[in-house]
Amino acid sequence: MKCPKKRKSRLEDHIKLDPKPIHRGMTVDKVIESALFSYNAGTFRKACELFAGHIAKEGVRIGVSLAGALTPAGIGRSCLIPLIKSGMVDWMVSTGANLYHDLHFVLGYDFREGRAVVDDEQLRENGIIRIYDIFLDYKALLDTDMFVREILKRERRKLPGPCSSADIHALLGREIIKLKPKLKDESLLAVAYESGVPIHTSSPADSSIGMNVAALMLEDKTVAMDTHKDVNEVTSYVYDIKKRGGKSAVLLLGGGSPKNFVLQTEPHIQEVLGLPEAGHDFFIQFTDARPDTGGLSGATPSEAVSWGKVDPSALSKTIVSYGDCSFMLPFFVSYVMNKAQPRSGSKLLEKRDRLIKQLKQDYKKIGSYKKLSD
Repeated sequence: MKCPKKRKSRLEDHIKLDPKPIHRGMTVDKVIESALFSYNAGTFRKACELFAGHIAKEGVRIGVSLAGALTPAGIGRSCLIPLIKSGMVDWMVSTGANLYHDLHFVLGYDFREGRAVVDDEQLRENGIIRIYDIFLDYKALLDTDMFVREILKRERRKLPGPCSSADIHALLGREIIKLKPKLKDESLLAVAYESGVPIHTSSPADSSIGMNVAALMLEDKTVAMDTHKDVNEVTSYVYDIKKRGGKSAVLLLGGGSPKNFVLQTEPHIQEVLGLPEAGHDFFIQFTDARPDTGGLSGATPSEAVSWGKVDPSALSKTIVSYGDCSFMLPFFVSYVMNKAQPRSGSKLLEKRDRLIKQLKQDYKKIGSYKKLSD
């Protein structure tokens, strides 16, 4: 009777976990590399390393989605502005809330530390707005509404007709630089405009900026917008870099509609326009949403492969790290700033017309348009 052969151990093929003692004076990047190895800490470290080591390179176009209301928590000034200035963001899709609340800073209003458990009726009587545990003066809303309406009234004829949401946000950023030059570096909108980074919103009517655009319609001062123009613009950013042999990366901060708007660029190219493509090449998401509820916010990169959103061959370059973006992002940005060299930005804001023209030409030449015409 033959004895069964012993199976050879392949443990040596795997990376050794080698934690180092944390000591006084260690920088954030060293702590992440020395102490975060397993469980969700391990996926967070891998996300940091993937971005700094592979995504933050020339030839990779980086799209960022921004959900919820993170700018009131300081994420705009502390994290996103440094990323943009370092050339780590090429285009962005955000909720309108993040952009509206960004405007309060340049109008002289502060967010204050509040409490999550409080008498909200009393806050209302005292003219205080609450975003979980952040307090804001109600007057900030009124002055910001007036600021948005006055700019759009005065400058709306300079906008293309119809315009995309990126045109509205660029106009606001430009006016901030003109009217409040000393505060321009404190505004996400202003820094994005100056850096040539287009900021889109997937649901422009679902925010106070959108409500003010709606109010202008009642004054017969309509700002003509077309969200389908946004769809083609963000798709052209991805199509352009992939056609030129580069790669597309997505950094998803939370989930929701902004996440889908960033990811649907690939199904738009492949499924609707009928142009040859395989999917995004890099995928990093920070989220607290579970995948088993079936919602888009928690949908995994593997699920995204089935839609054509992520290149199947790129699954090894996709990471979901579970947690609160307001907690995770400062450490992530600190790691990236320490480990990666600044990049030259794509300045897509000024290239949109040319990129749309390229997308249109290829659609008519080799895409579904040609099949339908035939």
